[in-house]
Amino acid sequence: MEDQVNKAFDLTQTAIDLLWKYGPKIVLAIITLIVGLWIIKLLSRAVRKILTKREFDPSLTPFLVTLLNIALKAALIVSVIDMVGIEVTSFIAIIGAAGLAVGLALQGTLQNFAGGVIILILKPFKVGDVIDAKGYLGTVKEIQIFYTIINTFDKKVVYVPNGALANSDMTNLSKEDDRRNEWKFGIGYGDDVDKAKEVIQKLIDADDRILKDPEPFIALHSLGDSSVNIVVRTWSKAENLWPVYFDMNEKVYKEFPKHGLNIPFPQMDVHVHNSK
Repeated sequence: MEDQVNKAFDLTQTAIDLLWKYGPKIVLAIITLIVGLWIIKLLSRAVRKILTKREFDPSLTPFLVTLLNIALKAALIVSVIDMVGIEVTSFIAIIGAAGLAVGLALQGTLQNFAGGVIILILKPFKVGDVIDAKGYLGTVKEIQIFYTIINTFDKKVVYVPNGALANSDMTNLSKEDDRRNEWKFGIGYGDDVDKAKEVIQKLIDADDRILKDPEPFIALHSLGDSSVNIVVRTWSKAENLWPVYFDMNEKVYKEFPKHGLNIPFPQMDVHVHNSK
């Protein structure tokens, strides 16, 4: 009975010694962790506001803020562990080994991270650009660490992995200020080609959205099966590309008949021979 009491006393004494030795450190570490996370949150918000206020590249802002947030939290965790009394070098070695295993398991995610870095360095597109990539056409809303967010024109939000964007074909429709439109208008055989060109030229001259330099191009393109085809090429600002395209189609459709120009449709002549 006396031995059991002595053992209980020893265990209690050991627990008190450990609590006295590590208790204040653990409490201080917990307080440091809570306060540190709160400060990191405030700091991340402040950095985001500063970058936005100074009109920093909107493509880089979320990327840099996220990296800063992760780096500060990692440093905070290492500091808290050191405060408790755990050997930091041994802990870092364990984290490194675990990181290697996780890295091998998450190769795709690391590829997306590398792709995000490449996109932000080479800048094939930026926030606000209209791009056509991986089968999606829309406006770039945000470039994150692992994904690029695209808002399509039919109001869908698409998350495209950065690794796929950095290693595949992508068309940036906003890279150049000026864009070229092209039409092929058909008239009937026997119609006045010069008259058709004149009508098209007047429609071009009347549209202020069409640039005079480069000069619009109008020429006879080909002699089709059922029509004489005229090619028209004009330049306009990128934001006016599609409005100009659709308006010109409608104007030509309405103006050609007024000038005796027929817009043909596919047809076939059938000759019947009577023979005995």
